Amino acid sequence: MKRGWMPALAAVLLLAGCRGDSGPEAAAPGGDLPEGEEEPSSSTDENGGLEIVELGTDMPYTAPFTGLAMEEEPDMRPVLVTINNHPKARPQSGLSEADVVYEMLAEGDITRLLALYQSELPGQIGPVRSARDYFVDLAAAHGALYIAHGYSPEAQSMLASGVVDHLNGMQYDGSLFKRSADRVAPHNSYISGEAILSGAEKNGFRMDEAPDPGWRFDEEAPMTVGTAGSFDVSYGSDKSYQSSYLYDPFSRTYARSSGGVQTKDADDSEPVSVSNVLVLEMPHRVVDDQGRRSIDLEAGGAACVFRDGLLYETVWENRGGVPTVMDGGRPFPLALGKTWVHFVPETPGIGTSISYTK
Repeated sequence: MKRGWMPALAAVLLLAGCRGDSGPEAAAPGGDLPEGEEEPSSSTDENGGLEIVELGTDMPYTAPFTGLAMEEEPDMRPVLVTINNHPKARPQSGLSEADVVYEMLAEGDITRLLALYQSELPGQIGPVRSARDYFVDLAAAHGALYIAHGYSPEAQSMLASGVVDHLNGMQYDGSLFKRSADRVAPHNSYISGEAILSGAEKNGFRMDEAPDPGWRFDEEAPMTVGTAGSFDVSYGSDKSYQSSYLYDPFSRTYARSSGGVQTKDADDSEPVSVSNVLVLEMPHRVVDDQGRRSIDLEAGGAACVFRDGLLYETVWENRGGVPTVMDGGRPFPLALGKTWVHFVPETPGIGTSISYTK
């Protein structure tokens, strides 16, 4: 079951003022339109944000986390789900439908994924794993309904205090959350899109009012001198958590692999492909004898953006609680489509975490 709005493919999107002074100028449309066609209409927000140019279409809306045109207003509240990334949990379900996936360390060199759904909800999501305090912070910053199964002591305290609306498998195991017989715990807890909506209704959680993250999108890439047709992002010596990306110029997306295996959806074998890969360097520290981490989401620091087979070295800052890659004083213009975001430790640093080929 998919719920929401599928991205439209036939609208032309431009971003008003999205390029820096050194970027290429947008080509102005020229010539007469064929008889019977209307002149394009456009709209620009008061901050010089996304401008939608419609060429005889009925797609006046834009998905806030992908920049893609939509026929209907994107009014679904985001859902943020903690997804298990242990090799025994792969392949996961629901990653190909996520608008954004955040990947970060949970303990030791083990990463977890936070999949953000706003354009659509898949039929099956998981395996679902436990919360960390910085996961809760990120969910609250996005105004999302947060989904997890279990929690660290810090996260449990935050959830109990009502920091964010949430559904947790500790309370709904066997009802909203279902166990798969094909895997062993803790790699077998799943939730469906239908169960998420049902749980939200039972708890009185609103599921409308999609927030605007303030991101910028542009079909045209800014000028750059860096190219990167393929690259790897690692979190340490364990190759199981090394992510590899290969750019396809025809689809203008990156195919993703983890631990040397292509990332695909467990339910329909659909490969995960993304238009942007962001790598943000953040302060990390170990907080207990189990190797759990604390990550500073507010510090700002070095960042890299991969889009259109190009590499941009930039910085990130916290904007309204959301770590955001920047282009001078404004958010960096991302390619239209899905995004994968890596948070990597400042030690050994972003230069060590990334390796790439031109």
